[in-house]
Amino acid sequence: MDTRVLYIAAIIIASITGGYYYYSGKGKKLDANTAQSMTYSANGINLLQTNDQGQLHVRATVDSLEQDMRDQTSKLSNLNASMYTANQVDSTFYAKQAHGYNDNEKVILTGNVKATRLTKQGEMVFLTDQLTGYPKLKTFDTKHKVTVNSPNGQFVSQGLQANLNNGQYEFFNIRGKYAQH
Repeated sequence: MDTRVLYIAAIIIASITGGYYYYSGKGKKLDANTAQSMTYSANGINLLQTNDQGQLHVRATVDSLEQDMRDQTSKLSNLNASMYTANQVDSTFYAKQAHGYNDNEKVILTGNVKATRLTKQGEMVFLTDQLTGYPKLKTFDTKHKVTVNSPNGQFVSQGLQANLNNGQYEFFNIRGKYAQH
């Protein structure tokens, strides 16, 4: 057999094989792009999340979840969440609705929002109709009316900025009662 015939046969086989792999790879890319634009939903969710050291970071339950993979947004119903430091609960959150943005870097809680911060002095409870949180930064804020119940008193504020890392809270236009112990 002539080597030229073998060479041409090898080129034809290589072209057919290369074309098959090229087009089958495009098909897989098309499937991946379709999956990115999908919306997922789930009901009755229980979540446990740990930090980089393997310690419990967040525990949450949610009645229902809708997640849009393309927009990296999520919508949760009846969120009950607890955040942990050194495997101890340090804050809890409840909201009828939660909307997460940019893969939950920003979460807006709405509807009967209750945030509780556990301190050495006791519970500090924040009640409002909307609260924006940044879970990775452990900060939250709102420009809505906030009722605060603490071991030292009760007051109402027209907004709040809080940093759970250092326990710093900033309130605006405060009215309330202070009970000194």
